[in-house]
Amino acid sequence: MKLWRFSPPLGEGRETAHLRRPRGWPFDRVERLPPRGSAKRRVSPALPEGEGECGARGIRVASLAAHGTARHQFRVATFPPDRAATGETAYLDLLHRVWDTGARRGDRTGTGTRALFGETLRFDLSDGSVPLLTTKRVFWKTAVRELLWFLSGDTSIVPLVRQGVHIWTDWPLDKYNATSGEALRRDTFEARLLNDDAFAAQWGDLGPVYGHQWRHWPRFPGDAEGIDQIAALVAGLRTNPASRRHLFTGWNVADLPRMALPPCHMTYQYFVADGRLSGILYQRSCDLGLGFAFNIFEAALLLRMIAQQCDLEPGEIVWMGADCHVYLNHADLVATQLARAPKPFPQLRLTRRPASIFDYAFDDIAVDGYDPHPAIAAPVAV
Repeated sequence: MKLWRFSPPLGEGRETAHLRRPRGWPFDRVERLPPRGSAKRRVSPALPEGEGECGARGIRVASLAAHGTARHQFRVATFPPDRAATGETAYLDLLHRVWDTGARRGDRTGTGTRALFGETLRFDLSDGSVPLLTTKRVFWKTAVRELLWFLSGDTSIVPLVRQGVHIWTDWPLDKYNATSGEALRRDTFEARLLNDDAFAAQWGDLGPVYGHQWRHWPRFPGDAEGIDQIAALVAGLRTNPASRRHLFTGWNVADLPRMALPPCHMTYQYFVADGRLSGILYQRSCDLGLGFAFNIFEAALLLRMIAQQCDLEPGEIVWMGADCHVYLNHADLVATQLARAPKPFPQLRLTRRPASIFDYAFDDIAVDGYDPHPAIAAPVAV
């Protein structure tokens, strides 16, 4: 813990003071110190509720006149960066900073965001833990099914819908309603996908999104087989672990116009040292309120699966976000989540070792000790 002391620069009619903080030092509490020269040098109790606001920009102390501000100093207690910049605490600090200091911007959905550019978070996987957020319940079983769907190379949402996964339905549903002039509800649209193969072929496919690029990157127009980036990655890690070319990406410029949604978590790279596999996920665009929880969990899970296939131990997963944003209609989500204290991350177990990276099944993944706060509902911007 570190202490910051300051005397408010007061002027005529001024009743607030603001102390900026160095980046990476989230505030914990504010206390009012007794006047200099006082016989009692003990710190007074923390300011009354509502009079000390700990924000990402700094600390703002209100109603200073009531505290004899000309004679008092204030003390701010903070956590050091090496403690603050790890685990869920680091994510919460980023969420807070984006909401508090992010640039207000328009976006393709018309919802509006607050955003910061270029952020990094690190998560240690060496103890078997997995970055599964605890300040809200994350439906990790849905995330597992999505990752396995990516690895299958499929681009139709039908296999997901059959498993009760609805996270990709809004995009083709929105396209169908806009094109047809109808106003189908999600349940009706999904029922038609499951019961009408022709309808599913026309409206259930997302175009050459994640799985297609991961498994079938086209070498030339019309190339149905393509390059299997995941198979090449695993082979490279096994045969040449020191290579600096262990990566795959979903950002195929030629195919972007045909994708329902261009890849947000777009590039993954891996590094082997001392028998441990570490990875970086570069994300061009990240919805911190909703998408991040799935993105970081799936990146960590994928790393664990690759490590198992290559006889390596897990190291760390590094997350690099470019456009890190919070949608303006997620104010309640942010307030609720930031008010909660994070709990320890759960443990991830792979219950068997399949023959290949493509043979994992849902029952092969287990999460132990997950004790999150309740889920927080928030709208998805399509």
